[in-house]
Amino acid sequence: MSETSTVFVTRKIPDAGLELLRQAGVELVIGQEDEERGLDRQALLDGVARCDVLLPLLTEPIDRQVLAHNPRLLGVAQMAVGYNNIDVAAATELGIPVANTPGVLTETTADLTWALLMAVARRVVEAHAYMVAGRYKLWGPNLFLGSDVGTGASGRRKVLGVIGYGRIGQAVARRSTGFDMEVLAYDPYNRDGIARDPIAAWADFEELLERSDFVTLHVNLTPETEHLIGEPELRRMKESAFLINAARGPVVDERALVRALQEGWIAGAGLDVYEDEPRMAPGLAECSNAVLLPHIASASHDTRSRMATMAAENALCHLRRQRAPNAVNPEVYDSGAYRRRAGG
Repeated sequence: MSETSTVFVTRKIPDAGLELLRQAGVELVIGQEDEERGLDRQALLDGVARCDVLLPLLTEPIDRQVLAHNPRLLGVAQMAVGYNNIDVAAATELGIPVANTPGVLTETTADLTWALLMAVARRVVEAHAYMVAGRYKLWGPNLFLGSDVGTGASGRRKVLGVIGYGRIGQAVARRSTGFDMEVLAYDPYNRDGIARDPIAAWADFEELLERSDFVTLHVNLTPETEHLIGEPELRRMKESAFLINAARGPVVDERALVRALQEGWIAGAGLDVYEDEPRMAPGLAECSNAVLLPHIASASHDTRSRMATMAAENALCHLRRQRAPNAVNPEVYDSGAYRRRAGG
């Protein structure tokens, strides 16, 4: 690593990551420090042109033009688990390793999934708005009637349907034991794991939708999972069921979801991600049976700080011409394009 190594951080990350880079003697350039403003395209290109390593967020499209803009770029160290914003194939072709921050946000995301589930089932957000607006005058037996998550007075075990049974899906399922729920899981890439799981039972996709009281999504965004939940799937769910999405926005056809909420195909939804984020589909904001959050699934102090330090550690590996432990394209290290770029 040279004495003048530069890391371009597209938008300000938690101090823990920045401090780690400063302690290593890295020159930091932060493209945008205003938390509510993005980085325009020209500023992104200018920053990439002058850096040795790029540290972006999900909000920046890191396409071939960006990656090819600097022939000295040693790597990309994204502060996120997902990397759909990065053209990894182009990066590999150009000899640029790309790293992410996996694993660290599993428990925090599972917590937020349950916060959404509880909030929409028990109408917590509606009741809060009612209270702070000064509308609460007298207790009544029909005020904000919601849905039980546990067995409730009926004694019926509710069914939690988990679509995508990786680390986060399994963490969500573990939390259901305190509510005495039956758990169904669908993941065509982890059928054997589900068969061995002590909590969940395998269900085909259609069966899960039909039987579940709560359907929660934990899949990666791929061509086959885009609009995984659309009108046919929403109509297959119970009218009393709730949909929770803290995975990726385009997994759900948001316009179809708005119709489902408006017309009562399902009881409600809790969303942390959106199809055209940060924009919402027309009508979604007006759905009182939806709890809507601004992509905060991993937003705890501990988790975001660890994500920032992990991204910084990946960036330092890039600078030192070492294999990043979280490279998503590890084959790049064996390529001639990487060796030429890294000077070896």
